[in-house]
Amino acid sequence: MIDVRAVQELYRYNRWANARVFEAISGLAPDPFTRDLGSSHPSLRDTVTHIVWAEWLYLQRWKGTSPRTVFPPSDFPRPGDLKARWLAIELDLRAFVESVTAERLLDIVRYVNRQGETWEYPLWRQMVHLVNHSSYHRGQVATMLRQLQVQPVATDFLLYHDELSQ
Repeated sequence: MIDVRAVQELYRYNRWANARVFEAISGLAPDPFTRDLGSSHPSLRDTVTHIVWAEWLYLQRWKGTSPRTVFPPSDFPRPGDLKARWLAIELDLRAFVESVTAERLLDIVRYVNRQGETWEYPLWRQMVHLVNHSSYHRGQVATMLRQLQVQPVATDFLLYHDELSQ
């Protein structure tokens, strides 16, 4: 059985890591923020928008809906615009994560993806997947920042714990 406290810890880490990414991109002008850098999501804006959207999307799925919409990156011309959206989503996500129970983590959550396909997994697997997904794309953000000659921030799980213990 998956431990509720472990899942909650992963989400506290995820929140910390996302906040560090927003710190790193906060001072970027529109051109470097939106420049196509040739990644799976072309720009920093597109990549971070994808992280924020995916966290919103999965939260909606866990609440019983299957949205088919995406967040258009063009809705976020500046890092601060995207951060404001993330902060609102993060409040809802935090409330969900803090209220989850061991029994709920074992529930099968069914959803329909954007292609109309139905999928189902235990909630705990979806929750672990989402943190892993965000970590993957934060790694892309680090590379993109380097391409722009901007110092990336470290978002390692153990660094998070090192900071907590200080």
